[in-house]
Amino acid sequence: MNTKAVVIDNGTGYTKMGYAGNNDPQFIIPTTIGTAGGDVKGKGGDKDKGGGGNLASKRGIDDLDFFIGDDATANAHSHALSYPVRHGQVDNWDHMEKFHQACIYQYLRCEPEDHYFLLTEPPLNAPENREYTAEIFFESFGVKGLYIGVQAVLALAASWTSKREQTLTGTVIDSGDGVTHVIPVAEGYVIGSSIRHIPIAGRDITYFVQQLLRERENSIPPEESMEVARRIKEMYSYVCPRIDKEFAKYDAEPQKWLKKCEFIHSITKKPYTVDVGFERFLGPEIFFNPEIASSDFLTPLPEVVDQVIQSCPIDTRRGLYKNIVLSGGSTMFKDFNRRLERDISKLTASRLEMSAVSAYSTLGQNVVQKEIEVNVVQHKRQRYAVWFGGSLLADTPDFHGYCHTKAQYEEYGPSIARYNKVFGSVV
Repeated sequence: MNTKAVVIDNGTGYTKMGYAGNNDPQFIIPTTIGTAGGDVKGKGGDKDKGGGGNLASKRGIDDLDFFIGDDATANAHSHALSYPVRHGQVDNWDHMEKFHQACIYQYLRCEPEDHYFLLTEPPLNAPENREYTAEIFFESFGVKGLYIGVQAVLALAASWTSKREQTLTGTVIDSGDGVTHVIPVAEGYVIGSSIRHIPIAGRDITYFVQQLLRERENSIPPEESMEVARRIKEMYSYVCPRIDKEFAKYDAEPQKWLKKCEFIHSITKKPYTVDVGFERFLGPEIFFNPEIASSDFLTPLPEVVDQVIQSCPIDTRRGLYKNIVLSGGSTMFKDFNRRLERDISKLTASRLEMSAVSAYSTLGQNVVQKEIEVNVVQHKRQRYAVWFGGSLLADTPDFHGYCHTKAQYEEYGPSIARYNKVFGSVV
């Protein structure tokens, strides 16, 4: 019998799940649920009931009539689609409970009573959310043990595969489909007061590419435009060093840089061709020049990272600059790490230069300052870094000791989820 711990990472766009000890998740599905008509409840679902009212006690025919992931999308004509996770936070606990039920029984096909579970949570997750999660997994599913890991710390652990030094100090840039977080971590502790949320992520890039294509391309069927934009983003997009030079390069040799992509209409099955041009580099560029896509958020990602680190305790800053770890599918663009490292290095060098000028004017002599080492880490497990970090942790001999057990839950109640055994802290 396979009694390996189960690792589930619920993201805004996709859920990754599988068994501890593996390098990649066994299943990656959209975090979507399709419920029978009229089952879409208001924001939060039955939060007052603590996690959605316990499926195990009210399971009936209507309650089992739902689909998740790709099956939900395929049945959109007969079921109402809902996205239970928004911007990294659970938005509807009823639907989240049903989603986990299908993950466990339909995909992983395991008996939860036989397994320990590792789940992930976003930074600054409300303690009440941890309690709701514990209530669902202990009462509805009866799991042996539960550990809720902070995504940033797990992403740091995943980066060890490509580095000589294994450290839990670093700045994590976690960018998925719905939200981007910049999270400083010092010796495994998240510096919560310095975390920044950026309203730019994979879905925003897809929307921007879709908008650019609409302005230029007439051959794309309207119902296919979002899927075409997504595929172009994933297959052809890259980060350029300078946007003005990139435009000049395309204008000088369009036949070299413009791509022709063939697509098949999902309904008629007829092929159609799409020309891909400036969208290749303009999509990811919104991380570095956000004003080209929106007027709501104007701070480039390198400046946000620099501000985050500067707001941390001074004795941690060099370590945070030295270990900037990328995590999530929206950091996978070619040369993303190089552009980010270059731009952050410029900001730190400029600050050191101003500091030297100020010191000279005050003291009347040159002050030698040590350069700040900026290192942006890109690694093989980057796309599913959070899940892989969870897989590493859940496969260690000490993992069961980190978990809250069912016996502890029955004795103390859901409040035990507020306490993290690894760091000995209350969250």
